Amino acid sequence: MSTTTDNSVDLKSLAGNHFRSGYNCAEAVLRAFRDSMGLPLSDDALKIASGFGGGFGHAGCACGALSAAIMVLGLTHGRSDSSQDRVPVYAAAQEFHHQFEEKFGATCCRILNPHPFDTKEHLRNCLKITGATAEMLADFMEKKQNG
Repeated sequence: MSTTTDNSVDLKSLAGNHFRSGYNCAEAVLRAFRDSMGLPLSDDALKIASGFGGGFGHAGCACGALSAAIMVLGLTHGRSDSSQDRVPVYAAAQEFHHQFEEKFGATCCRILNPHPFDTKEHLRNCLKITGATAEMLADFMEKKQNG
């Protein structure tokens, strides 16, 4: 499951295309990484991301694209047994969270996208955040793998 710089551009486009086809930001990011990296997620398992769009179902809390990125980190760096160390995945999640916040100025959906839901402005802004998050995550994972 490796990523490359070229792959980050592909993941940005793939996530954007999923978003344009009607998936929310979380679904789009998770699907893009599943499709690109062959993550072990069935179509049914991908449903887990559906409630994260709009910052937890329009609650405006944590960005769905960010939430999906943390899901991907869990899938690729997480633990499958409680005896395994959780520090590495916690550290990766925290570091990516900080990078996201630094890039966008916030992690809260209502702050990142203050436009009325489903308006042209809202969709355009969410598309931009969704694609950029996928690209950031691919770059982040590549640096972690090579680094």
